[in-house]
Amino acid sequence: MTTIWFSPPVFVKTELVGVSYACNNARGASEQLLKWDKRGPKWKRASALCLSALEGEGVDPKEIRQAFEAAAKEAKKLISHG
Repeated sequence: MTTIWFSPPVFVKTELVGVSYACNNARGASEQLLKWDKRGPKWKRASALCLSALEGEGVDPKEIRQAFEAAAKEAKKLISHG
């Protein structure tokens, strides 16, 4: 199974208070998404893209990153750096 990397990383809050996660690949994004309670339309899109990438379908890493960032924002998990 290939790891699909993207850059720059997306920083998200974790279930541990004060601990963030710098996500820079589809596998990490998928693992984080599964931990979230809020699962709206952006979560569904990001999850589907991550799953497709992990199954070897040709998904653009930039598209995965954008979808994961949008899902994180939707779930109020995004930590902005900038």
